[in-house]
Amino acid sequence: MTGITAFIFARGGSKGLPGKNIRPFAGKPLIAWSIEQALAVPAIQRVIVSTDSQEIADTARAYGADVPFLRPNELAKDTSSEIDAWRHALAYLRDTEGNLPDVFVSVPTTAPLRLPEDIDSCLDIYRNQNADLVLTVSPAHRNPWFNMVSLKADGAVELVNSPAGSITRRQDAPQIFDVTTVAYVANPDFIMSAGSLFSGRVHAAMVPVERAADIDTLHDFEITEFLMKKRLEASA
Repeated sequence: MTGITAFIFARGGSKGLPGKNIRPFAGKPLIAWSIEQALAVPAIQRVIVSTDSQEIADTARAYGADVPFLRPNELAKDTSSEIDAWRHALAYLRDTEGNLPDVFVSVPTTAPLRLPEDIDSCLDIYRNQNADLVLTVSPAHRNPWFNMVSLKADGAVELVNSPAGSITRRQDAPQIFDVTTVAYVANPDFIMSAGSLFSGRVHAAMVPVERAADIDTLHDFEITEFLMKKRLEASA
């Protein structure tokens, strides 16, 4: 048995924000926050970074992560599937170390406002709900039953989902949640065999909006860094 292993998937070629994963963020490279948050979870025995970049690999090792391989270029493109990168990392461990981890945890670099307790929450739900996969969600800002529309061919708009009756207040619409990139916990055997992430028993851990930032652009980065600096100042 190899226990609980956390993985951080950080490719070198980000078009939305070049160099994102090692860009300085509130005093340290962005990837360092995810590494340190994963290492702060007592149940996690090992943190592995999967990357195609030697520079990211060197940075990850400096902050305590293990980088036992470099990811193939074909799995580090804009069009590459995240689950394929997950499978590659797990297959590497299976083929080189003889087994899969007992539990797979993904801690994306794009959500540095998470707390270690958010990862712990996912692990608790995974253990207690017999889940194949646990992902994180937060309350959605927009609702397809109330204030999200699609454009028709003639330029008119209509609600994405048409309710059976009239909904005049957002509070009366069915509750909707955004999937966040705070953390994922999964059964490694499920990852290796699933047709899609939602093909199994999927559960969700709730994360407050203030910890669910998802960095994709420079605008996202600057806002999230501002919020992190405010947190650090408040705790000083």
